[in-house]
Amino acid sequence: MKSIFLAIAAIGASIMVHAQQQAIYLDVNKPIEERIESALSAMTTEEKVSLCYAQSKFSSKGVPRLGIPEIWTDDGPHGIREEVLWDEWGGAGWTNDSCTAFPALTCLSATFNPELSLLYGRSIGEEARYRNKTVLLGPGVNIYRTPLNGRNFEYLGEDPYLSSRMVVPYIQGVQSVGVAACVKHFALNNQEQWRGHINVDLSDRALHEIYLPAFKAAVQQAKVWSVMGAYNQFRGEYCCHNDLLLNKILKDDWKFDGMVVSDWGGVHNTDQAVRNGLDLEMGTYTDGLTTKGKFPYSDYYLANPFLKGIKERKYDIALLNDKARRILRLIFRTTMSANRPFGRFVSSQHSEAARKIAQEGIVLLKNEQHFFPVIAGKHKRIAVIGENASRSLVVGGGSSSLKVAYEQSPLDGLIAKYGKDHIVYSLGYASGPALYGREEPSKLNTDSLLTAAVELAKQADIVLFIGGLNKNHFQDCEGGDRQSLSLPFGQDKLIDALLKANKNTAVVLLSGNAVSMPWINKVPAIVQGWYLGSEAGNVLADVISGEVNPSGKLPFSFPKKLEDNAAHFYGKISYPGDSVNQYYKEDIMVGYRWFDTKKISPQFPFGFGLSYTSFDLGALSSDKLTYGKDEVIRIKFMVKNTGSRYGAEVAQLYVHDPVCTVPRPVKELKAFEKVFLQPGETKTVELALKAADLAFYDVDKQDWNVEAGDFILQLGNSSGNISQKLMISVK
Repeated sequence: MKSIFLAIAAIGASIMVHAQQQAIYLDVNKPIEERIESALSAMTTEEKVSLCYAQSKFSSKGVPRLGIPEIWTDDGPHGIREEVLWDEWGGAGWTNDSCTAFPALTCLSATFNPELSLLYGRSIGEEARYRNKTVLLGPGVNIYRTPLNGRNFEYLGEDPYLSSRMVVPYIQGVQSVGVAACVKHFALNNQEQWRGHINVDLSDRALHEIYLPAFKAAVQQAKVWSVMGAYNQFRGEYCCHNDLLLNKILKDDWKFDGMVVSDWGGVHNTDQAVRNGLDLEMGTYTDGLTTKGKFPYSDYYLANPFLKGIKERKYDIALLNDKARRILRLIFRTTMSANRPFGRFVSSQHSEAARKIAQEGIVLLKNEQHFFPVIAGKHKRIAVIGENASRSLVVGGGSSSLKVAYEQSPLDGLIAKYGKDHIVYSLGYASGPALYGREEPSKLNTDSLLTAAVELAKQADIVLFIGGLNKNHFQDCEGGDRQSLSLPFGQDKLIDALLKANKNTAVVLLSGNAVSMPWINKVPAIVQGWYLGSEAGNVLADVISGEVNPSGKLPFSFPKKLEDNAAHFYGKISYPGDSVNQYYKEDIMVGYRWFDTKKISPQFPFGFGLSYTSFDLGALSSDKLTYGKDEVIRIKFMVKNTGSRYGAEVAQLYVHDPVCTVPRPVKELKAFEKVFLQPGETKTVELALKAADLAFYDVDKQDWNVEAGDFILQLGNSSGNISQKLMISVK
């Protein structure tokens, strides 16, 4: 009888312990790590494995028995994607999932304003939170290596420092509302052609100096909660299960404690997926975007094959526990957080945020004879010509395609600003529908469109040509790269014809990539407008009319011709590769580093952007001129608005190491500050950087190295316009 009582007591104690454990992981007031271990101890092996693979196109399982919820992901670094069917890419037909479209990330980067990046992240995070999303699949920080990359519009430009500065507050903003940001695509996914298999090879120095800094900042400064692997291979291993990238660099060196998720369809092998750092497998047995799944989710590489390997002792249970911990940590940081706020959707505040970001991102590239601003009432007849004036530019482009609550076109914005009696419109050219993976030309007659546009231009006081690229295949679109640097759909021919009909023709480009400009010396004014989101029409009208003074700066260089770009200079083995391998032969000389070091004149340099007013950057000064390697370098200078309008200038500090044991670029951006000034106003600007920021990645040491000696600090308002220099020394 005594033994029976003891057995009952033991069972009771076990039940009590289990109840206590359950109470711990459900107790939002307990530390997250304690909750994780509590949940892990209560889970079966099967339940742990079930966390590691998808259950639908955009979700993965929780543990229903323990009250641990599912993970719901959502595409959209620029807006929250519409709801899709369970196992298909097609829309589910909801009537309450139309979002706010924010400007594309190239536009955000062009603001050179980290405060707006925080506003962006918080605003889009609120929309994701309202839609009950756990993970926002963005932002993207892949480096702008070639102007042909179809997804450049989703990224933050060519410079690792600018990308790092802008990505950190974006992530902090998203995660402040209890939604995990997912920085992507880790790493070296710098083209769409052959993205699913191309094997990238480059030096360790280029990897660490150019292609990893923004990811590192996302992990170590922003404390991002998830990272997405890339489709391509790196040194013979797919990036979604790459030992060097995921285990050694991300998790060991950078101490990343979050979840690694595959890109959709980016997993290829169970053994590598288990051992090489992947935590959550999504989209397998599809081509990554278009094909409906044909196999049960339980056949994923990290599903039954993983479970079988665990039970057969092929895989150490510690590998499974590490994955489960990371997934649970994300769930406890988001859905099961103690203080997760509510979201909001398509609010007036989000419209205001989208408009402000777009306003500061627009770049004025040329403005002869003060063509802009176009003052209301000055011209009786303004001809607006070009398909992008009326076409939706939030639809298409691949996974970033949006279903929006509203989108004001540039044409509507200009009519609202100047009045319908003063605006006349002609299509000018036509591109066809935005289809993923294939081109379909327009059925409209090209010659007829051009003739009608030219006739309209002849009768107008001024012409605003609004063209550029769009979200069609082979344009700014996932799944394929551009075929040429030229404007598509006959736009160059159309612009020439318009200029012959009316010399007062300005060009407004809406795109996420650089284009060639054979007409540049003929047009009086050029605006780079990006993809501006829901508020596009309002924003362009604000800038064109002068109600807003443009202050954007280019986040990447515009080459005069494709061969001037570093990736293309070395031929096909450098871009796009031979369909198997690709070598980044330009090494660290990406973007302005290449143009300035090789003394090649770009069409427009990195950091360039004009204003309706003028500014003067004063002389650089510093408290001292010699620093130790651990000291902070503090410099001062004055910025004065010497014109007649309120505006903003971006002061940019570049550094050059003239004597070094390895080749270094003549300029590397190390600090910048956006300064807002009233006419005649002067402000003192202080910039600080660590002497350690002057380091290069030493391949022999496999670490960063600051060599003692002189460094030249260069201050300007673009990489191509340096007005002040100061030499300092590092001991």
